[in-house]
Amino acid sequence: MVARATVGVPVDPDAATGRRWATEELLDPAYHEQRSLLRRLWDWLAEQLAGLRTPAAIDPVAVLVVVGVIVAVVVVAFLVAGPVRVSRRGASDRRVLEHDDARTAEEIRAAADAAASRGDWAVAVLERYRAIVRGLEERTVLEERVARTAHEAALAAAARLPSLGDDLVAAGRTFDDVAYGDEPATPDDERRLRELDARVRGARPSTGGDRADLAVTAPR
Repeated sequence: MVARATVGVPVDPDAATGRRWATEELLDPAYHEQRSLLRRLWDWLAEQLAGLRTPAAIDPVAVLVVVGVIVAVVVVAFLVAGPVRVSRRGASDRRVLEHDDARTAEEIRAAADAAASRGDWAVAVLERYRAIVRGLEERTVLEERVARTAHEAALAAAARLPSLGDDLVAAGRTFDDVAYGDEPATPDDERRLRELDARVRGARPSTGGDRADLAVTAPR
């Protein structure tokens, strides 16, 4: 007798075999491929545009819908991605002095002078403001603090040097404009900060809370 193959007989696996088969099936990558929202929108747009390849197939309403969706996707992507980049930079990249910047105030001033001599006004302005802040830290007018921003340094220095407060705040604003606002630095900016540096070096910190004039001596 010739054995005939049985077709369509249901398979009844035992419990262990059933669990193994189920596990192998769930490990199939097809179950784990999830498209992002933007990807799904892009695929949908591609499908809609595919039907508009010939003039006869163009539906004005469909065109408006597709254009509207494209605009919405662009706006959402900008609103989501743009502020994230700005906030990250604002939170971590606006410090005046890097945590590993061990230069003295005199060394930073030398870097500012060298930049000014070659006409690199942006570097000269940034380094001059850093020299002001480092000099105040060295004199213990300001306590050393990691990740202090230019605005924070200016406000803290203005509280101790009230007669120079407005100029210090303006200098901090210039630092931010040049470093983060893509504003060009000018020779006048460099001169103003250099003169402020000399005045700050000769100013005696106020011990009171008023805005009395400070005693100013010639910088050493």
